Amino acid sequence: MNEVKSPKKPLIYYYAIALIILMLLNIFVMPQLMKPHVSEVDYGTFISMTESSDIGYVQVQDNQIIFTDKNEENIYKTGVMDDPGLTERLYNSGAKFSQEIVQEASPIAALFFSWILPTLIFIGIGQLISRRITNKMGGSNSMMFGMGKSKAKIYVRSTSGIKFSDVAGEDEAKENLSEIVDYLHNPEKYSSIGASMPKGILLVGPPGTGKTMLAKAVAGESNVPFFSISGSEFVEMFVGMGASKVRDLFSQAKEKAPCIVFIDEIDAIGKKRDGQPGGNDEREQTLNQLLTEMDGFEENTGVIILAATNRPESLDPALLRPGRFDRRVPVELPDLKGRAEILKVHARKIKTDPNIDYSTIARMASGASGAELANIVNEAALRAVRSGRNSVTQADMEESIEVVIAGYQKKNAILSDREKRIVAYHETGHALAAALQTHSAPVQKITIIPRTSGALGYTMQIDEGNHYLMSKEELENKIATYTAGRAAEEVVFGSVTTGASNDIEQATKLARAMIARYGMSEDFDMVAMESVTNQYLGGDNSLACSPETQAKIDAAVVDIVKTQHQKARKLLEANREKLDALTLYLYEKETITGDEFMQILNKE
Repeated sequence: MNEVKSPKKPLIYYYAIALIILMLLNIFVMPQLMKPHVSEVDYGTFISMTESSDIGYVQVQDNQIIFTDKNEENIYKTGVMDDPGLTERLYNSGAKFSQEIVQEASPIAALFFSWILPTLIFIGIGQLISRRITNKMGGSNSMMFGMGKSKAKIYVRSTSGIKFSDVAGEDEAKENLSEIVDYLHNPEKYSSIGASMPKGILLVGPPGTGKTMLAKAVAGESNVPFFSISGSEFVEMFVGMGASKVRDLFSQAKEKAPCIVFIDEIDAIGKKRDGQPGGNDEREQTLNQLLTEMDGFEENTGVIILAATNRPESLDPALLRPGRFDRRVPVELPDLKGRAEILKVHARKIKTDPNIDYSTIARMASGASGAELANIVNEAALRAVRSGRNSVTQADMEESIEVVIAGYQKKNAILSDREKRIVAYHETGHALAAALQTHSAPVQKITIIPRTSGALGYTMQIDEGNHYLMSKEELENKIATYTAGRAAEEVVFGSVTTGASNDIEQATKLARAMIARYGMSEDFDMVAMESVTNQYLGGDNSLACSPETQAKIDAAVVDIVKTQHQKARKLLEANREKLDALTLYLYEKETITGDEFMQILNKE
């Protein structure tokens, strides 16, 4: 999509040019115009005019003589000669002696003619133009300075535009939006049966899932103009400016209809109106104008509104009702197949080894968004360049996933021998507990190489396929796996370290969700004690119960984590020989694969 730059410039641009020209005229031209014209003649002409009594006023200076004719219409000057009888001849000719023939202009007059008069003319012309523009556009004077004009970027069809083929992993969203494309191509097919397209389509989902790209793909497939603007660009310091921008945006869109208007991060102007005193009047006026434009008396024929947000629960109900945003299209994180397709789309832009297994890479990148997958491919390309290779290999892809998840390897971080052994036992404890329990994801990799994220090591587990539901037993096993690193330290060293801080956080969070959200507690049954908001932005949890109930929840969380911690410790104590053998191998190699781990584990 190519952006179309508007050739029109704001009026302030022309004001600035006129002001610069005015200054140049005052500096260089006006002084010359205000000086009287003096003609230079030779001394003989001066003598002739003296003899013929054709001199009016005369001024004799050290280096020149300035004089006028008899009628005082012209001013002349000539050089000084050695002429002792000059004064007497001038007196006899009737000339009048003067101290100053060429007078400087009055300072007040110079100020008036040089600055005040041109400025008044300048302001008068500007006001006249302003009124004409205001009357023509139906807006306020602030439109002159671009304060009320829409800042939407306009795109039109191009040969390299984004198509649906460039967007992978969102088949359901593309299927919903393809109907819009078909409507823009063949509106008669829908109007003949009386059907009409939704006025607005809301794309909701986590950051980086491709909402903006999907909107551009709709415009690319439709071959229609595409207006793109962020919700925050409507917000101005002065009340009414945002509403003016909305009017201007829809005015432009109607002129180019059929077209698509895309408003990114619409929650910046579409939040619920709470009616509290001291609210944001500017945002509410902008929202009211948007509601009017989307559902006013005038039909917006051929103008389809696409909007994207990460916070659909914060939008005003009047904005979401049918007739405005009729359809909500979820753009979720891609599944296993979708991740593989996204990787292939981005891999087309770089040189890759033909033997790369994208399904394996997709399994390792579980939970990654489209933007993160694009970053993974780019990191792999950068790693290949650093290694001096001309193409990206499977190893580059796998290492780039670790870079995105845990950061780069810290080459300068040198652990002591004891710290290295503790980290090795800690990570082996995680892996061994996961392998000894059922319903646990297989171990893919174990490493004790420190990373820039602060992790001294990590254990990577990868599910074989998509996993949408988790049973209570699976969640308990997962908590046991989280606590197994600390349990290994207790079994082997008889003490604990600070290395389990993240494990403790994850285990506690999961145990609390089991009780307060998933109804997996006998004491509370199927009662929701916790609500989640901003589900697409990490989720904010808030308890909705009495302090007494909160205390019971805390006790139940402690009980779950403690029980699974004891279970993990018993598993490691019962398999101490395997724990020692795996840790010794990991200590020597620093990084082992899941296959190597299973070979040692299954070795008699």
